[in-house]
Amino acid sequence: MPAPDPSEATPPGHGPSDAHAHAHTHSATLKRLERSSGTLAAQAIARMDETLPWYRAMPPENRSWIGLVAQAGIAAFTEWFRRPQAPTQAISTDVFGTAPRELTRAITLRQTVEMVRTTIEVMESAIDEVAAPGDESVLREALLVYAREIAFATAQVYAQAAEARGAWDARLESLVVNAVLSGEADEGAVSRAAALGWNSPEHVCVVLGTAPDGDSELTVEAIRRAARHAKLQVLTGVLGHRLVVIAGGSDRPLHVAKSLIGPFAAGPVVAGPVVPDLLAATRSAQAATAGLKACAAWPDAPRPVLADDLLPERAIAGDPMAREQLVEEIYRPLEEAGSALLETLSVYLEQASSLEGAARMLFVHPNTVRYRLRRVTDVTGWSPSDVRSAFALRVALVLGRLQDGDHPA
Repeated sequence: MPAPDPSEATPPGHGPSDAHAHAHTHSATLKRLERSSGTLAAQAIARMDETLPWYRAMPPENRSWIGLVAQAGIAAFTEWFRRPQAPTQAISTDVFGTAPRELTRAITLRQTVEMVRTTIEVMESAIDEVAAPGDESVLREALLVYAREIAFATAQVYAQAAEARGAWDARLESLVVNAVLSGEADEGAVSRAAALGWNSPEHVCVVLGTAPDGDSELTVEAIRRAARHAKLQVLTGVLGHRLVVIAGGSDRPLHVAKSLIGPFAAGPVVAGPVVPDLLAATRSAQAATAGLKACAAWPDAPRPVLADDLLPERAIAGDPMAREQLVEEIYRPLEEAGSALLETLSVYLEQASSLEGAARMLFVHPNTVRYRLRRVTDVTGWSPSDVRSAFALRVALVLGRLQDGDHPA
């Protein structure tokens, strides 16, 4: 009978008796872990109370939930030590499934990491007491691997919570933006905005333009980055082909539009007038919407452009708010300032903005015409010598006369 090959001999320390001894030691450590789990959890909670100020400051209900999470973490490690092939998802469910979903809002990811670290440190410090003799290194290595797995599980829980919260916030923000744009903003919209972090700034305006192709979430995030850089609060969303931004924190709408213009697609971008709050933002949105439609009538309009700079185009397009604004801000003040200003402006515009021609028609000196036109600028804020202003003044005169014709004295 041939002699056994030395290379096939069982290596020392790997025989059946050694495997049996290792299993016996592992079983002893497991039993010790099970008996010590309650004590370890109590020590972890005491360590948190001693070293974590945010834990001490929490209400009792949240502290009790955190205590349950710590206990579940130690229990999950015991079970995982029994079955080290347990999937990470099972660890996540075992540890964090004991606490309500609201806990992810009550404590931050950083605080959860501190809680897990404290619990792991307590368990690590007890290894020499808990492990069966000769099993210390095995238990320590298992705890290191488990710490890595629980870290991934923690990140996954918060990522899922953030994803769900982000989706909910996006729907909530879309409701607010749509309410403002449709003229249905009410106290409910204000409450929803407050839930999104809108802290009711004094100055609000709406900026409208074309949304770029592609992922609307990336566009919205680009607007938020631009807003943070400009120190503005924003509520934003993509509605159809339009990119809508409700911006708060500045009384200069053109400056706001320039600060946020980067993410808009090519084409006109219109800023509505500044209003005092979110409830009044409907007026700014209506003006911006009408201005965006009227931009086609002014191909050389600047980008961005104020909705008020498009008043004549908006009025011609049928915007009742623009018509009323032109009459109330131009025609009525001129009417109240005296018939001479209205007559002089009308003749001056009919004479192709000629001072001499207007003076001849009015039988006055050109300097008199020049003085009256300066008065027109002072009263209305629009200069008759400027081409754009002259256009707005002419439209205002027509609208005012039409209104007076509908309501004769």
